[in-house]
Amino acid sequence: MTNSKRFSFCVLPAYLTFLLLISLPFSAAAQVVTTSSGQIRIIEITRGLEHPWGMAFLPDGRILITERPGRLRLVENNQLARQPISGLPNIVAQGQSGLLDVALHPHFEKNQLVYIAYTSARNRGISTDVARGRLIGNQLTDIEVIFRGNKGTTTGRHFGARLVFDGKGFLYIGLGDHGQMDRAQDPADHAGSVIRIHDDGRIPGDNPYQQQADWLPEIFSIGNRNIQGAALHPTSGELWAHEHGPQGGDEINIIRGGRNYGWPVITYGVNYGIGTRIGIGTRKEGMEQPLHYWDPSIAPSGMTFYTGDAFPSWDGNLFVGALRGQMLVRLTFEGEEVVAEERMLQNQVGRIRAVQQGTDGFIYLLTDARNGSLLRLEPAE
Repeated sequence: MTNSKRFSFCVLPAYLTFLLLISLPFSAAAQVVTTSSGQIRIIEITRGLEHPWGMAFLPDGRILITERPGRLRLVENNQLARQPISGLPNIVAQGQSGLLDVALHPHFEKNQLVYIAYTSARNRGISTDVARGRLIGNQLTDIEVIFRGNKGTTTGRHFGARLVFDGKGFLYIGLGDHGQMDRAQDPADHAGSVIRIHDDGRIPGDNPYQQQADWLPEIFSIGNRNIQGAALHPTSGELWAHEHGPQGGDEINIIRGGRNYGWPVITYGVNYGIGTRIGIGTRKEGMEQPLHYWDPSIAPSGMTFYTGDAFPSWDGNLFVGALRGQMLVRLTFEGEEVVAEERMLQNQVGRIRAVQQGTDGFIYLLTDARNGSLLRLEPAE
């Protein structure tokens, strides 16, 4: 063998490895970025998630992650388990629908109850459901549906559906208008509303429309276009949520019982493409103004209030993921007024679908892609 042939033989594997590495999607393992509060490090925990949507942190450090096509995955010791969790109900995944959010019962350590939001078939189209089951090993057992959206849609979009337990044990379900905007003002339709139920699906006796004959008693608020982020305020305990606007007009709202958040009567967005007005404008008596809105749209998804020790200067700040903007937005408040906004990670990690504070005090992100990632943000110093 000549020297030239020996060289080619030895170099070829290294060259192929190089080509493989540069062709792979973004890897965050050594990524350090600068923010207004200093440098942070982005750690890629795992990839290979197909359009991940929601996550929940188990007490033992494992992480449950939903994949929109209909799989519930488990990350343990920074490794994605090969087999999905079994025992899920029948899930229909079309367009924006599928397996969406996941949440743990407040007393999970005692009852092992896991809650999932997903879409399933109706006589006409699909709608959003919520089911719960016990996580035993690698399986959900004793599955029961505790909420079932009452009307289907064939549009394939705007299903919500974030799940949040409050400090009293009530479960909130943030829904979308199913791509049919007028449904968000219909008191006999679940679409475009926030639902409030007990952990077993029973309807609380103090829900705002419990005694009104024309209203579904599980409805807590109406006029919401498409809620894809929700979190409890760390001080007040109130539910905050954001929703997608149309072309512009993404909103953050404090969700309060009996309130009407306006869609589609009022909005700061306009019709796609043509830019014409939707509804009557931006204000109407008896309808709520957003706490904050974005125009142009950032397509928000996922949100969390930061309360950990890893980033002390961010204590109490609100973090919002963005799909269209491919960024993480940090909002600072004085009371209920936004006083500063920082846009981080722009076009660096992809479409951010979910944002959550982990049990370790770090911030975790899910990126929405066919080969999506679970990322962790840590201080770089």
